[in-house]
Amino acid sequence: MTKMHYRELYCGNPLRFWMGLALLGAFIAIGLGAAYYMEHNGHWVTGMSNQIVWGLPHVFAIFLIVAASGALNVASIGSVFGGPMYKPLGRYSSLLAIGLLAGGLMVLVLDLGRPDRLIVAMTEYNFKSVFAWNVFLYTGFFVIVMLYLWTMMDRTVKRFYRPIGFLAFFWRIALTTGTGSIFGFLVAREAYDEAIMAPMFVIMSFSYGLAFFIITLLSAYLWSDRKIGELRLARLKNLLGVFVGAVLYFVLVFNLTNLYITQHHGIERFILLDGGIYTTMFWLGQIFVGGVIPLFLIYSPAFDRSRWAIGAASIAVLIGGFFQIYVIVIGGQAYPMSLFPGKQVLESSFYDGVVNSYVPTFPEAALGVGGVALALAMVAVGARMFKVFPESLEDPNQEA
Repeated sequence: MTKMHYRELYCGNPLRFWMGLALLGAFIAIGLGAAYYMEHNGHWVTGMSNQIVWGLPHVFAIFLIVAASGALNVASIGSVFGGPMYKPLGRYSSLLAIGLLAGGLMVLVLDLGRPDRLIVAMTEYNFKSVFAWNVFLYTGFFVIVMLYLWTMMDRTVKRFYRPIGFLAFFWRIALTTGTGSIFGFLVAREAYDEAIMAPMFVIMSFSYGLAFFIITLLSAYLWSDRKIGELRLARLKNLLGVFVGAVLYFVLVFNLTNLYITQHHGIERFILLDGGIYTTMFWLGQIFVGGVIPLFLIYSPAFDRSRWAIGAASIAVLIGGFFQIYVIVIGGQAYPMSLFPGKQVLESSFYDGVVNSYVPTFPEAALGVGGVALALAMVAVGARMFKVFPESLEDPNQEA
């Protein structure tokens, strides 16, 4: 393998960079304004209620946090599994993971209604709560990935590269397991309450993170007129196809398990047949757009060497992934909780048996988009300041 030379992200016209950064800054400002509006007026101005307490901002937050873990997968393949084709991409993989997690946590914190209460969550812990675990998992992820990036960029600490790479790999698995366990441990909600939620979120993170990585990598190299070899793109494309197929497998197992459990027949009928918008999102958004279309674009011989097909497949994965998180988070809350399991309630004032309605509002969407913009802005600034991109990613003369 030839020696890699890294340099900052640069294009012939710096004005394009500053205009793009200004656009992202505008979205961030709108998102912060939306957070202030919701905090100042109260969450009654949103579509959320005492029945659906996690709204669209939580969908954005979980989507970005899960993708952050998966974005580090490319670096892990290079350091932990010794993949020479992926090792030069480790720096950018780490930077993208940090940016995506920061964007997700921004949305999560600002959607609390009282962001100042975060101080309580950081100083008083209930270790029976998965949320308390996540405080350590998220902060630990930042520290470990920053150290990981340092070992890649500084030769004086190169000897720590592999040990910290192993630590980062297992930590990100734990982080995504913790996120999935939030739902898996919620026994009151029939849509959740499954141990398979944790590993399903892990494989979802691999898919979303790699899709983010491919799109941003292609954009950066196109923007800076750098070259990416066909072999490297083929490796990334095929890996994405494996992850997309694995996500579909876990979704199949999850739903077949629920169909086997008589108690969960109601939620399965709701999501698969009678859920209205949630059923449409599941079949059209999650399965077709997020699964069938990417697999067709990745494995069809007609698009074997098509770069736009790889980019389109990655975008489709992200769109389908967003719908998947929406169905899990919002659809799972919309289905009524059984207040008296095994009993028929003829009259109730506690929404028993009533499907909860939820319509996202503009402030919620603005906050979520602001989180995505923050993630991309951090990655753009980091790539401009630090040498994270190889000057060229042309294919090596011979495979190692």
